[in-house]
Amino acid sequence: MADRRFRLKGSRGVKPTQDCHLFAAKLRNKSAGNDGALLDDYKKQLEAERGKTENSIKLTAELNAMKSTVEKLSVQSNEANRVRTEAEAKLETTINEMRRASESIFDETKKIAGALSNSQARGKFGEAQLELLLQSAGLREGHEYTRQKSTTDADSSGIPDITVKMPGGSAIFIDSKFPFDRFLDAFGTEVVSERDEFLAQHTKDLLKHVDALAKRGYHKSAGSPDFVVLFVPFETLLAEALRIDPAFLEKAFKLNVTVATPTSMMALLRTIGYIFTRNKLADNADEIQKVANTFLKNITLLHGKIVAVGKAISSTAKAYEDLIPTAERTVLSPARRIHNLGVTGDKDKLAIEYPESPGEVRELKSISGDDDFIEVEEIEGGKDE
Repeated sequence: MADRRFRLKGSRGVKPTQDCHLFAAKLRNKSAGNDGALLDDYKKQLEAERGKTENSIKLTAELNAMKSTVEKLSVQSNEANRVRTEAEAKLETTINEMRRASESIFDETKKIAGALSNSQARGKFGEAQLELLLQSAGLREGHEYTRQKSTTDADSSGIPDITVKMPGGSAIFIDSKFPFDRFLDAFGTEVVSERDEFLAQHTKDLLKHVDALAKRGYHKSAGSPDFVVLFVPFETLLAEALRIDPAFLEKAFKLNVTVATPTSMMALLRTIGYIFTRNKLADNADEIQKVANTFLKNITLLHGKIVAVGKAISSTAKAYEDLIPTAERTVLSPARRIHNLGVTGDKDKLAIEYPESPGEVRELKSISGDDDFIEVEEIEGGKDE
């Protein structure tokens, strides 16, 4: 095959030596092309490795940051768990304390309910509550109010729990007894219909008590206004009655009975205390006026005496001035002449001169209408004083 190829080429007029050179050049070109491709591949591999290294460094930094963040989150999670555990422990303690307090309140409520089941105990409880309000309003027992005093007279009879005195001699009577049995039964059941039925009975009992209080005739006593106050120590006692019967208060007013809860009772008692305070200020003002009248009367008497003393002093000074020339002319001058004639005597005393009389005595101004004085009437008998 080679011989045939060489012969064919030879037949074309190409020499064998030239063919070898051409073949070697082709091989060199092919080798140079292969080296360039290898170099390009190597560069690409280097760039890829460099990119991988940079990515690895970035990934490592990100992993380290994520590790730090996870560690912080772990610390925060542990702290949150610790705080939550402590909070749960405190909450459990608080719940236990609230449970014990609730049980204690329940026990005390049962005791109070048992105590208030008796009408006499209810009256004492209401009276104690009312007395606290009286003291909070500044009223004093034995002065502004009294307890359990009979009001029996020609018109009425009874013993109100509290009698509040008013300026001018009038009095307000307060009763602190109240029905409670049906109200207690109403909140002892969970059935709404039964509760409403008990509350309706409670409203009727309260209205019956209002009617019985009106028949006692406290408001007909001398010096009393035309109503008597029924004090209920719980707001809900009246609120539930008004829910069942909205005209309850109107019915009570027609019977001359005013139903008062702690809120309205405090307002009433504070108003009474204010009236007492204003009345005391008025009494003090009258007393001050009386004292001022007496004081001005005494000032007038003192003024007259001061004027009289001033006139006497002026008269004495004038007499003294008239006496000095006469004494010098009739006594002192002859005494000096006798002494000069050799008669022994106290020369020093004869040598003195009479002192000058005092200046004019300033007269005390009389009280005139131009001066800033309070005008008062002259009180008879002033001369005797």
